[in-house]
Amino acid sequence: MLEKLQQWRKPFNNGGKNLAIGPNLTACHSSYGRPDLLVYCCPPGFQTPVPFTDFKFPDPSPVRVRRPAHLLNESFIAKYNKALSIMKSLPYDDPRSFLRQANLHCQFCTGAYEMLNRSGSELNIHRTWMFFPWHRMMIYFHERILGSLIGDDTFALPFWAWDIPDGMTIPDFYVDESSPFFHSQRDFSHFPPRVADLDYSPDDNDPRFDGKEQTETNLAFMYNRMVSGAKKTELFMGCTYKAGDKNCDSPGTIESAPHNTLHTWIGSGLNPGREDMGKFYSAAKDPVFYAHHSNIDRLWEVWRDINDRKLDIDDSDWLNSFFLFYDENLNLVKIKVKDVLDITKLGYSYEEVARPWLSHRPPPSVPPEQARRIIKLKQNESPVFSSDFRRVLDGKLTVTVNRSVKREKVDEEETVVVYGIVVRGNEYVKFDVYVNLSDDTKMNPKFREFAGTFAYIPGGGLGGHDLKKMKLKLGISELLKDLKADEDESIWVTLVPRTTSCSNVSIEGIKIEYIK
Repeated sequence: MLEKLQQWRKPFNNGGKNLAIGPNLTACHSSYGRPDLLVYCCPPGFQTPVPFTDFKFPDPSPVRVRRPAHLLNESFIAKYNKALSIMKSLPYDDPRSFLRQANLHCQFCTGAYEMLNRSGSELNIHRTWMFFPWHRMMIYFHERILGSLIGDDTFALPFWAWDIPDGMTIPDFYVDESSPFFHSQRDFSHFPPRVADLDYSPDDNDPRFDGKEQTETNLAFMYNRMVSGAKKTELFMGCTYKAGDKNCDSPGTIESAPHNTLHTWIGSGLNPGREDMGKFYSAAKDPVFYAHHSNIDRLWEVWRDINDRKLDIDDSDWLNSFFLFYDENLNLVKIKVKDVLDITKLGYSYEEVARPWLSHRPPPSVPPEQARRIIKLKQNESPVFSSDFRRVLDGKLTVTVNRSVKREKVDEEETVVVYGIVVRGNEYVKFDVYVNLSDDTKMNPKFREFAGTFAYIPGGGLGGHDLKKMKLKLGISELLKDLKADEDESIWVTLVPRTTSCSNVSIEGIKIEYIK
């Protein structure tokens, strides 16, 4: 036992200034799946250290090609059906079993594990720059396990291409009640032919739009998430998260929405947290989770591609952060973030699909000069809060924000920052942010005034009602240029509650910051 413990600890000693993150797999505990629900998803026998191997890249061929789920043929669906059926039949003490795979998400996304060598410091990969690489690792091993169960080393997970018009409905085979892809804990009203709402709120009239308008809204929303709102690494990847860090709690554009919003859209409205997909502790119990995250993973590659990989992270602590997963041969594998940055070396690729959202740069809802006159009139008619305040978001809130600090360099991105966000209660929270909104009837991502959204799924950690202060940072340089407001001394920022639970949200203030 002592030898095993030494083998477990020695390679992970992060002394000195090394702030790379890693889990202590022998320190697992109950965590909060919802702020009102304590869950236990630790693996059996976790108290005993298990020998591990360092990750090695797979053979370069064959390459596993991930295809859009809506284009799969019957032959592939039958093959996937067989693999998933076998995985679901495995006993729980087998780490390749479906429930053990699902519980990985519960363990790492609700703070069930402690950080290695930092007792009491919980590890949670959401709302940080660990979001993309950890999920890539999870589905990489999940995919290889499925393939090994049917003896097919070409097997590749499909991706749910909800960012292109033809893929915006749940793929048909996931709603076949006779198949292992079906899951009862979903919102059945969102089954095909309903078009997914990438900007969903459960408190909206559902559906908000007809299929065609929803599709157009989704494409404009994706432009915001992937292009205009994601021009800097932090804005897309999320905040910097290192060992012992307790302040990072700011997700990137895609994680907040459509990631969180689609989790909520799929989950059942009959459950208090829209489980299963609507809460992280239960989300991976739904087979559609893996197609959803395969698309998230693909979009990470697309974002890197459209930015010529110039925004890739080179921080050594991020690169050397690691996690551990069981592979298809039942070996526990230590894998670092730097191991998963080249999908060619990982032995998989994505079938190319169109990127129609690239051409959906939204127009202003009102001509900018006309909007300026309307805003000035409204400012004279009613008081507007200054940018420093403490306010409960129990209704639409408009704030005048000073832009007296100008950009030092042309390539700096101007951001509007909503800070000191505190969420109380157990419910999903969503509010949208607009800049220079002059017509309240045109609050829609299809218009340029839309700056972004805050979509929060509560839960996780040792304390279910921890009132942690969060931050929302939205890139607005392109938006201001299109609204002809880039030379103005101040802007109008409007926060629009999209859920009644926003009455449980307090905000300290709104300010302008610049990212180099």
